[in-house]
Amino acid sequence: MPDPVPAPDQVLVEVAHSSLNFGEVFRAKSAEAAGEVFGWDASGVVVAAAADGSGPAVGSRVLTFDYGGGWARRRAVAANEVAVVPEGVDLAVASTLPVAGVTALRALRNSGSLLGKRVLITGASGGVGRFAVQLAARAGAHVIANAARGAGLAELGAHEVVASLDDLEPVDVVLDNVGGSHLVRVHELLTTDGVIQSIGWTSGEPAVFPPYSTVALGKRLVGFQAGTGFAPDLAYLLDLLGRGALSVEVGWRGSWEKFDEAAEALLGRKVSGKAVIDLD
Repeated sequence: MPDPVPAPDQVLVEVAHSSLNFGEVFRAKSAEAAGEVFGWDASGVVVAAAADGSGPAVGSRVLTFDYGGGWARRRAVAANEVAVVPEGVDLAVASTLPVAGVTALRALRNSGSLLGKRVLITGASGGVGRFAVQLAARAGAHVIANAARGAGLAELGAHEVVASLDDLEPVDVVLDNVGGSHLVRVHELLTTDGVIQSIGWTSGEPAVFPPYSTVALGKRLVGFQAGTGFAPDLAYLLDLLGRGALSVEVGWRGSWEKFDEAAEALLGRKVSGKAVIDLD
């Protein structure tokens, strides 16, 4: 495949590592995706700077985000989606941050002040979940991590780690990664002025709400999208990572030749944290 030709505001990056996300892998496995080049998260080294002078210089170790191209040897990406990786931070570890880390960060910000709030994070052992636990705890929330595999979540800052939602007290904020009947249940647990950020749908099941339950006064169910313009938030997360204030778990790592193995583990929800593909 020929190298992409960067636009004036894009840098060209030699990709070293790409972390996988449930949504892109699910899409890539579908028949209608044939011919698309996937890959949202990628780290590597700048081999051509942006012609307009924006972005890092040639030779910079960078973390990048875009909705495609991260599984290629080289990707052209806008400067406002790129952050320089601090010295001492492993590029493979850095590659886990874009979609999962920025989604967690922005979904929590989108929920208002978290100080003293009861924040429930479902699917908490996954990529978004593990970052959300840490960031919510840093914001002063009482964090409840809901996961079938809860090992290590208390150490990340969760005040409660639960495998079931039964007997749980009402919550003010929910980051839901599961969807389906799980989403219906967390809506029932929501306080009257609470909010759910619906991030993922790993259950693959429909959510059937009782009549009129979603028009309860004050309760909000928000379909969340991380958006674009990741550079400032990537820099913030990389700074936390470099200072040891953010922990990353790489639950699977291997070469591109083992992509199918990684995809199967990810879609089967057998990966704690993130899966990383090495392209270098």
